[in-house]
Amino acid sequence: MEKFTELTAIAAPMPNENIDTDQIIPARFLKTIQRTGLGKNAFAAQRYDENGKERPDFVLNQEPYRHAEILITYDNLGCGSSREHAPWALLDFGIRCVIAPSFADIFYNNCFKNGILPIRLPRDVCDTLMKDARNGANARLTVNLEKQVIVRPDGETLSFDIDPFRKHLLLEGLDDIGQTLAHDSEISEYEHQPRRAWVPSIAVGAVK
Repeated sequence: MEKFTELTAIAAPMPNENIDTDQIIPARFLKTIQRTGLGKNAFAAQRYDENGKERPDFVLNQEPYRHAEILITYDNLGCGSSREHAPWALLDFGIRCVIAPSFADIFYNNCFKNGILPIRLPRDVCDTLMKDARNGANARLTVNLEKQVIVRPDGETLSFDIDPFRKHLLLEGLDDIGQTLAHDSEISEYEHQPRRAWVPSIAVGAVK
């Protein structure tokens, strides 16, 4: 998993509440277990018409937002079914950070597992960042995870909270497998210890 330290990028404003996982990646695209290739189908119903042509009024089809790495939305982002394909699709599109007042719990957890930083901020702060984002490429945001701040285009810094352990995992680029491999030496040492036959004490008394 790629480390997340600092990101300076275009932010796409998507002022909608209750964006569910089926909107992020429709169910018909869930047949794959590959984490790549889903970006082209992210927000498919909004991005494409019935003939597969891009809808010009959708933000991610517009310049410069088709190159956005930050997504700003409103409450309850990622609600609906618990499909991990949703963060896979966002990441494959290029999104590394999502900002909203609130998230669905499973989606929030899955973001961390896939190298996406989800940031909770009050609605009025999200409104401010939406206004910045609407200025396009001339208004890039900087997200610094180590300092836990977002730097607006005018230089103002906004602080955000994050669980210390999850912060550590993103900074080190550790997913579930990476966390296990971080203890590879201890695991190997244990596996090479001499094995002793043993019987649980509860079973000893049962042996006649």
